[in-house]
Amino acid sequence: MSRTLHLAEQLISRPSVTPDDGGCQQILGERLAKLGFTLETIESGPADFRVTNLWARRTAASPAAKTIAFAGHTDVVPTGPLDQWTSHPFTPTHRDDLLYGRGACDMKTSLAAFVVAIEEFLAATPDPHLSLALLLTSDEEGPGVDGTVIVCNTLAARGEVVDYCIVGEPTSVERCGDMIKNGRRGTMSGKLTIHGVQGHIAYPHLARNPVHAFAPALAELVAINTAGGWDPGNAHFQPTSWQISNFHSGTGASNVIPGAAVIDFNFRFSTESTPESLQQKVQAVLDAHGLDYKLAWTVGGLPFLTQPAELVRAVQDAIRDETGITTELSTSGGTSDARFIAKICKQVIELGPVNASIHKIDEHIAVDAIEPLKNIYRRTLEKLEMAARS
Repeated sequence: MSRTLHLAEQLISRPSVTPDDGGCQQILGERLAKLGFTLETIESGPADFRVTNLWARRTAASPAAKTIAFAGHTDVVPTGPLDQWTSHPFTPTHRDDLLYGRGACDMKTSLAAFVVAIEEFLAATPDPHLSLALLLTSDEEGPGVDGTVIVCNTLAARGEVVDYCIVGEPTSVERCGDMIKNGRRGTMSGKLTIHGVQGHIAYPHLARNPVHAFAPALAELVAINTAGGWDPGNAHFQPTSWQISNFHSGTGASNVIPGAAVIDFNFRFSTESTPESLQQKVQAVLDAHGLDYKLAWTVGGLPFLTQPAELVRAVQDAIRDETGITTELSTSGGTSDARFIAKICKQVIELGPVNASIHKIDEHIAVDAIEPLKNIYRRTLEKLEMAARS
């Protein structure tokens, strides 16, 4: 069994559903401390939702040295019904050359690969021209308000610089390394309440149905979305998308016109739009239809893009050397903690295992993909080190 696989199994065996860390950060921190890393634990959140964050840093001798950070999360999503799992989700299990367990893919194997890659790199290069760091949180799969963003704010407040960052999110599609994320769309949610007048369904003239009132505006919003009218996207980003996630109205009785309708929706938006421009477009539609409404907005993250430069080139070369693959750059998919890191680090990418089984029953990773992932991380360090020495 490889050291990476053994460490991944150690982490998977620790139940760590958000915001629990399950002792994972201690396991990883102890290994890093032996390599000369300084460990800083930053706790945040209320007593009933306490989040554990770890910032570990090994500073190079040269004050001009650039810093590369690996970032990820030790928390996992809930398992779902245990009786639907073929084996216990927190018992690492091998079947058909696959490693099963909650977090096997998202993202405890990436964390193990980070640490072993660092160990191997420092064994070969004990006095590197790079400063190394690891940022871990137990609040990525949950609200995300007491995790990575807290660490990033702390680093920014004291002027601590991060030049490069690799986030270990599962980004690959069919084979490890075939896709990396060099950016993400922004996310913004809205909670819309349409006010009507409740009444007996047999006397509609004495009531005002908020669902009926909203229907023409809804049709217009859907038409904008279908036609790509929010924005056309660009060379790096898909067109902005608007989707309803929840629609609630009514008392449950079949003879009562509801007094209100509450609609939850979300934008995933490109750099061609801003939160303000999208808000204005939605509100213009609602106002044009004369609706009585209340609308509350939540911006979950702004879009970011890492242009191909030192980090992207180093990762692409590392993937090609290890696997022979020419990797695809993508900004598709959901959000990640990279949106927070991008505020303090100009070059951020995401690279991790194949994502087909994440958040599913019987989550798994191919065993033969684990060492290549670790090697890609190590090779990236080696290439950035060579650039630093040149």
